[in-house]
Amino acid sequence: CGGGDTGPDPVPVPSRKTPGKSVLINPVNAKTCEEGSNSTTTQSTVAFSWNSAADTESYDLKITNLNNQEVINQTGLTATRTTATLTRGIPYSWSITSRNKGAITTVSDTWKFYLAGVGVTNYAPFPAAAISPLPGSAVTPINGKITLSWDTTDVDGGALTHTLYFDTIDGKQLPLDANTNLTVKTKEVTVAPKTVYYWRIITSDGTNTATSVVYTFKTN
Repeated sequence: CGGGDTGPDPVPVPSRKTPGKSVLINPVNAKTCEEGSNSTTTQSTVAFSWNSAADTESYDLKITNLNNQEVINQTGLTATRTTATLTRGIPYSWSITSRNKGAITTVSDTWKFYLAGVGVTNYAPFPAAAISPLPGSAVTPINGKITLSWDTTDVDGGALTHTLYFDTIDGKQLPLDANTNLTVKTKEVTVAPKTVYYWRIITSDGTNTATSVVYTFKTN
């Protein structure tokens, strides 16, 4: 009983390289007053551009309204520039995801800018972004304590103060006096094991304030 013909050898599927990381160009990071074009009293068209990335077939643009976390996505872009019409007087962040037909994608750095408002002479700081603990992560306290850290900037270059809201309910309970008028971007806090904590930061430049989203983490 001889073996039958099993047919030709299968054609190997070429492996795909990981897409390269795009380098952002415009709007410039932390730009104080992006003017845009075709402006009305409420909206303006913003031009986005970035460098092409190696081994990339398309790009996804993600724009986030930093006041309410609303996200605008443009997907499947084959050029390295596009435009979006946005609300004026709002801080935004943006990033580019590089894609090819493989399963792996590569995300660029995230840049921020303020879209100019009508008659605005002083802009609020950018809302604080959590650095540590990472949102949704589990952390192990040291001697019953951890250190919270965050990042924010003031586009007008002024000095900033921060108020930390930190609790086990919703991150909106009355802050401790020791957590107000902070001039640094870190704060050591006492925590209990196996507990979910909520925190947010309100940043002030003395004239305007910016409120971050509520971040969470769990202790081991």
